[in-house]
Amino acid sequence: MSAALARPGRPRGLALDQPLIVLALLLCWQGAYAYAGSSAITSPLATIAYAASMLQQGWFWSNVGATALAFFYSLVIASLIGVLAGLGLGLWRFAGDVTEPVLAALYTIPKVTLYPLILLLFGLGLPAKVAFGVIHGVIPVTLFTLAAVKGLPPVLLRSARAMRLSPRQTLLHVLAPAVLPEIFTGLRVGFSLTLLGVLIGEMFASQKGMGFLILNGINLHNVKLTTAVVLIVVVTAILANAGLLAADKRLRRQR
Repeated sequence: MSAALARPGRPRGLALDQPLIVLALLLCWQGAYAYAGSSAITSPLATIAYAASMLQQGWFWSNVGATALAFFYSLVIASLIGVLAGLGLGLWRFAGDVTEPVLAALYTIPKVTLYPLILLLFGLGLPAKVAFGVIHGVIPVTLFTLAAVKGLPPVLLRSARAMRLSPRQTLLHVLAPAVLPEIFTGLRVGFSLTLLGVLIGEMFASQKGMGFLILNGINLHNVKLTTAVVLIVVVTAILANAGLLAADKRLRRQR
């Protein structure tokens, strides 16, 4: 009885926590504005008002479209390469054991150091932004997929062999359902990192996009523009990640 009564209190507590967190962040933001002044950051109300005015401007949506296109290509490429590479390395244990620490070490390299090479290979524009996004997102997706396959109970593959399933049947009916939640977690992490890579690419290798607007605002010392664009990017990323996290949890419960 007490457990049944305690259960409904959980969602209510979570629903109350979220507004409190938002309120605390707004108070910290207002405190930073009061300390640093308008030359460094704009107030929350002023930023929200300026962001709302930008949402009605055509030039803003053209930059959003440029970022969305580069992000879409980057996410698709990083996801396909990462999942396929992770599955292959996970099934081929020796190659996975050798490659996993190498990939982990490669990912610690600051990606900005690759900026001259990316520009040399792809030039300014969409290909460079896509390349920046892919190199940020592909390794986490690969590592998560690899770990998911390596963590499979051996009895599943032995059972598949005992039932004489073909490689295609084993992949579709045994391997995919077992590793899908972990792969989805990797894709969720890759989503955020790929977006970060695209924004960095737009700062260095583009004349259009949300990253370009942020850098342009910094160069012109347009604090309102910089803060408003950062706010829009952060809110969009938080909402997208919240949706992906909810889907991730639901997928794990269903499994």
